[in-house]
Amino acid sequence: MNDLQSILLPGIESKRPIVIAGPCSAETEEQVMDTAKQLAKNGIKIYRAGIWKPRTKPGGFEGVGEIGLPWLQKVKEETGMYVSTEVATAKHVEAALKAGIDILWVGARTSANPFAVQEIADSLKGVDIPVLIKNPVNPDLDLWIGAIERIYNAGIRKLGAIHRGFSSYDKKIYRNLPQWHIPIELHRRLPNMPIICDPSHIGGRRELIASISQQAMDLSFDGLIIESHICPDKAWSDASQQITPDILQFIINKLVIREGVQTTESLADLRLQIDNIDNDLLEMLSKRMRISREIGTFKKEHNMPVLQANRYDEIMQKRVILGESMGMSPEFVTKILEAIHEESVRQQIDVINSK
Repeated sequence: MNDLQSILLPGIESKRPIVIAGPCSAETEEQVMDTAKQLAKNGIKIYRAGIWKPRTKPGGFEGVGEIGLPWLQKVKEETGMYVSTEVATAKHVEAALKAGIDILWVGARTSANPFAVQEIADSLKGVDIPVLIKNPVNPDLDLWIGAIERIYNAGIRKLGAIHRGFSSYDKKIYRNLPQWHIPIELHRRLPNMPIICDPSHIGGRRELIASISQQAMDLSFDGLIIESHICPDKAWSDASQQITPDILQFIINKLVIREGVQTTESLADLRLQIDNIDNDLLEMLSKRMRISREIGTFKKEHNMPVLQANRYDEIMQKRVILGESMGMSPEFVTKILEAIHEESVRQQIDVINSK
């Protein structure tokens, strides 16, 4: 995708962060306009509002539908802001384009369905408009890239990605786990693709928006899409993750934007040390896997099962404690050990099944 074009529309400064803001849902004309006027007064250039709202469960507010599109037209006319909304079907795309919507985005539930994405892609052929693709609800990078490629193959070149976190049954801190390594890997694979963070959906609580936004900036994300409502507590959907336009302005003003692209001599030396350590780590892992294969040979000769549960539990307990004593989190050490163990088991199974 070397021929991607900028998603920035005329009048939008090319500096971080690009900010897209507005209510989760367009509820009434008054709510849409009051929110828009306050955001425009605070310098926001791109307005967002959900017209169609795909919900996890039936019975929730699913958006006002097409009757809300004239409200967004009015926002454009009276504030000069660009307007954006989510589309989930070809019918949505047709209606949004007819209403003069400036930016479209594909939601997380839609991007998880290749058939739905292809329907949207087909409806966008011959259209020149910025399209943003949210990550699927599940942590599947290839599925995310697949959705992006479908829209790209339709001829859309003004493409961007939105990181809104990933669903988990165990919701403790975040509504959707950020799993920052996934958008980082997306950037590695598609370096020309702008990535916008959605701290509202990641956090699920308004008090987390500031810290998540700062982390996104520290990771060199290009922008933020934040839910802002003139009266968040009375919002018809996702009230807990919306903030007022004034709070949004406060958060944006407090962001520290680190644009340093120059590599100092000291930093280059430190990175060289990391490169060398990474090479050593891979060499050590290779040696460990050779030993695992020898163990596999022994188990094959003595008709022993590959998985020795007691041994695995012992390793996990001791190594996690050791790793924690070295300043690493137990969660990190556990993930590393689980990955190493999984590969060791695979190596042993290969040996046992070999003739």
